Order: sequence, then structure tokens, then C-alpha cells
Amino acid sequence: MENEVMTQVLLFSTVIGPFVAGIMEAVKKTVSLPKNFIPLIALVVGVGLGAAAYPFTDMEMALRLWAGAGAGLSATGLFEVMKKRYGSKKDTSKDKDVFNNQ
Repeated sequence: MENEVMTQVLLFSTVIGPFVAGIMEAVKKTVSLPKNFIPLIALVVGVGLGAAAYPFTDMEMALRLWAGAGAGLSATGLFEVMKKRYGSKKDTSKDKDVFNNQ
């Protein structure tokens, strides 16, 4: 039974992860934020989406919040790992792409 619950949480986190990633990319493109706040905002967005998904799942609220938190943090890592960033503000001229070494 415990494995079944954890499987549901991970599956739900996987489903809402791309939505969190898309929302965070939109936020990063429209608002200049300090880079150290991006994971915190992604966590809040993930938890919010997990809570808002009440009509789509029969999971308990605590499990949905955990899944949202996991989705938010994993969505942050998905895009932030791809770039080496320097500085504390959004300045795309200093971003370096890891794969192209630019």
C-alpha cells in the first residue's frame, strides 16, 4: 500500500511538472527576478498547481502538495542545469550554454 501511494505521488508530480516548467519559463521571460528566488517561486507554483488539481485526482491534499513541491523543484532543475549563469540578476548576455560552449 505504501508503494502504491508513492507511485501515485510520483506519477502526479510527473504530470504537473511540465505545466510548472512552462509557467516558470513564462515568468522568467516576463519578469526580471533575482536568480536565487527562482527555485522558491517554482516551489510555490508547484504547490499551488498541486492544490488546484483537486477535481482531477482523488489523492489527499498533503500528497498533492508533496507532488506539487517535487514538480516545482524538478522543473527548476530541468532548465537551470542547462545553463551556467553568472551574476545575480537576469542578464542573458552573460548566460553560457553548456552544450554549445558559447
